[in-house]
Amino acid sequence: MKMEWTPQQEGLREILTLLKESQSPDTATQRAVQQKLEQLSKYPDFSNYLMFVLTKMVQEDEPTRSLSGLILKNNVRTHYHNLVSSVTTFIKQECLRAVGDPSPLIRATVGILITTIASKSELESWPELLPALCNMLDSQDYNVCEGAFGALQKICEDSVEVLDGDTVNRPLDILIPKFLQFFSHSSSKIRSCAIGCVNNFIIQRSPALMLHIDAFLTNLFHVASDEDPEVRKNVCRALVMLLEVRMDRLIPHMGDIIEYMLMRTQDNDEGVALEACEFWLSLAEQPICREVLINHLNRLIPTLVRGMKYSEIDIILLKGDVEEDEAVPDKEEDIRPRFHKSKTHTMMKTAGATNANGSTMNENGTTDGDEDEEDFDDADDDSSLSDWNLRKCSAAALDVLANVFREELLPILIPILKETLFHQEWEIKESGILALGAIAEGCMSGMLNHLPELIPYLINSLNDRKALVRAITCWTLSRYSHWVVSQSHDSYLKPLMTELLKRILDSNKRVQEAACSAFATLEEEACTELVPYLSFILETLVFAFSKYQHKNLLILYDAIGTLADSVGHHLNKPAYINLLMPPLIQKWNVLKDEDKDLFPLLECLSSVATALQSGFLPYCEPVYRRCVSLVQQTLYQHMANTQNPEQYDAPDKDFMIVALDLLSGLAEGLNGHIEKLVMNSNIMQLLHHCMQDPMPEVRQSSFALLGDLTKACFQHVRPWIPQFLPILGQNLNPQYISVCNNATWAIGEISIKLGADTRPYIVIVLNQLIDIINRPNTPKTLLENTAITIGRLGYVCPHDVAPVLHQFVRQWCTSLRNIRDNEEKDSAFRGMCHMISVNPAGVVQDFIFFCDAVASWVAPKEDLREVFIKILHGFKAQVGEENWRRFSDQFPPQLSERLSTMYGV
Repeated sequence: MKMEWTPQQEGLREILTLLKESQSPDTATQRAVQQKLEQLSKYPDFSNYLMFVLTKMVQEDEPTRSLSGLILKNNVRTHYHNLVSSVTTFIKQECLRAVGDPSPLIRATVGILITTIASKSELESWPELLPALCNMLDSQDYNVCEGAFGALQKICEDSVEVLDGDTVNRPLDILIPKFLQFFSHSSSKIRSCAIGCVNNFIIQRSPALMLHIDAFLTNLFHVASDEDPEVRKNVCRALVMLLEVRMDRLIPHMGDIIEYMLMRTQDNDEGVALEACEFWLSLAEQPICREVLINHLNRLIPTLVRGMKYSEIDIILLKGDVEEDEAVPDKEEDIRPRFHKSKTHTMMKTAGATNANGSTMNENGTTDGDEDEEDFDDADDDSSLSDWNLRKCSAAALDVLANVFREELLPILIPILKETLFHQEWEIKESGILALGAIAEGCMSGMLNHLPELIPYLINSLNDRKALVRAITCWTLSRYSHWVVSQSHDSYLKPLMTELLKRILDSNKRVQEAACSAFATLEEEACTELVPYLSFILETLVFAFSKYQHKNLLILYDAIGTLADSVGHHLNKPAYINLLMPPLIQKWNVLKDEDKDLFPLLECLSSVATALQSGFLPYCEPVYRRCVSLVQQTLYQHMANTQNPEQYDAPDKDFMIVALDLLSGLAEGLNGHIEKLVMNSNIMQLLHHCMQDPMPEVRQSSFALLGDLTKACFQHVRPWIPQFLPILGQNLNPQYISVCNNATWAIGEISIKLGADTRPYIVIVLNQLIDIINRPNTPKTLLENTAITIGRLGYVCPHDVAPVLHQFVRQWCTSLRNIRDNEEKDSAFRGMCHMISVNPAGVVQDFIFFCDAVASWVAPKEDLREVFIKILHGFKAQVGEENWRRFSDQFPPQLSERLSTMYGV
């Protein structure tokens, strides 16, 4: 019989002393303890001592024992594979013995330890674990049953794939029916654990659960009105997930489920109400939403609006009673990290600009995807409340339902809005204004009749005495800015702008922030309509510089950048430049190279430089030099880290990306004026490195800069073409949409400058471009840029591209029919015409598409129009009157009309 491991007394004393000392508030003591623990972890049986303290030293206080277990957990996490087998065996057997410890804290610690070992060593190296825990569930000792469930719940969370994928032992075939038995256990803690365990397997559609889906539902319905909020939360969670995964099984019970969720959305426990409220967000995405919800709207909508009211605890957290706080500095931890969106070349702003993650921006500036949470974070943007809560979830649900039911919501909503908007209590009025903003997108056409009285009401509410009301009003008005801009300026835009600019200078920081964000949205909608008011706007924004604390400054940069994007060259007036540039340059000089506040400032300057064009000349040299040095520093740090990762940290590449984008802004704005700066710097060598960086966003921005430098000063790009073009060819991979997009655009710009010398490079790019244009589901921007680049290659080397014309002509024509007349479209169509004259047979099969594309021009240049006429009439003559009539009878009436007015066919 083998001996049990036993500790030595002095070793035990030493570890206990360390555990006690580590709870000391003194940092020096803590550091000493940390070092000592590091040393001790070199001894093989150190882990045994920690385990012994956790499970055997019942006379010690629980926090000390638990701490011993947590140190052991970290030890297991970092060094598991170096532990000797006698130690891991000891730890495993002691864990299983201690699962049912009388102390809840020790049970929980043991559970964490078990799941850490299970995830480190894979479950297969501990085959007795699951059967042992499963047997313990049947123990008469409550502590053992609860401890085993606690451990199983953690394992189910951490090892879903492993459990589901184990087709040999099939543990879930035993576990899931076992868990279902416990839904009706007398202890609510155990009921909640059991449901929690099963919930982990819903989204995966685990076969073992799908087999028992009906039993699962029956058991869920049994505990639906449980007195314990944790149980109700888990029931709601399960139903929300089942909506996505097993709608077929819910449909027969849908009426009851909706009734139940309506009740739970009003649960006294806010956690339960939040889980239930998620149900409406999910249901809105299901095709059956309309038919199953239509008869419940009259109860659901008022419930959601009630849920949008700030709770008392929210108001305390938001310091809702503090009206003036503009002089209070921000806490650094309240400032959310900002992520830079890399530059993407798009067609003259007709297509959505793609940001760094390749999703397309939609109209209201959020990305297509999970924008609900984003959007309602803007509605009350505050770090103490940035957690998803019932208010935001209710508002998001109202928003998605408004998009499903449109005007049909209004007969229910209008009376609620009348009551809430004019309510005496500010909290209720505030929730009404939030509701009005939430429905802006879905119910817009039904709201049109009400807006002439609602907008002045809202503009008036910008002067409410409560800061939280002023803040939400800014957001709601921004959701209607599209309508405001389309009406007479004197009635709406002017009063809105006047009041919004006052709110930008509000004495409350939350209002400043909301007003700045709302103003940025207004700028995007109004664009050049703002030109008459520029001096008024700039004076306000510049005054805000002297007033704002740290967090809001970052939002102010964004508002200034958006203004520059919106009004463009109209900003290039000495009076405006003298107002705007000094505060920006002052900030620029104060910020250090490693300060992340440079990101928003550089983004802002990039927009300003592009807008000011030659007006930016006095500032461009120091800005250019610093950008080049930021790129260089980042590359050096990257190399140092690659060669010696122990000694050097990896750099934050955002510094380089933002700097490359600002250089693009300079190249675009200054055009030929940037030539001297490029000549006296090593930017081309740096660009060569950036184009090969492993990080897609770096490559994306470097290709954008390459295209802009090609347009601005090709003489400096030309010597590098043999190195650059093969790299561009390697990046035509639509898996990275934005990288591929910018590489494609740069190839087109280079070909226009290189002319016939592009010829040797056609083989390394053409086939990939044809693949991209023929791929299903290629995003619109990428299709347009690809078509333009193929057209440009055909323009400079028609004999090399025309032979494969039939492979892309149809897709080419449909991609370019929707973009506005511009230089890029012009050169692309000239290329197409060159190719048709070299290989007319290549277009015959798809000639109707060519006719349609030609008709999409509003005003082609005269010589291009004549080429179009020549091709159209040539085709008509070639096929003869009779065939042409048969062919043109297929045209939609609009197309026939345009072709005859514009080109006489």
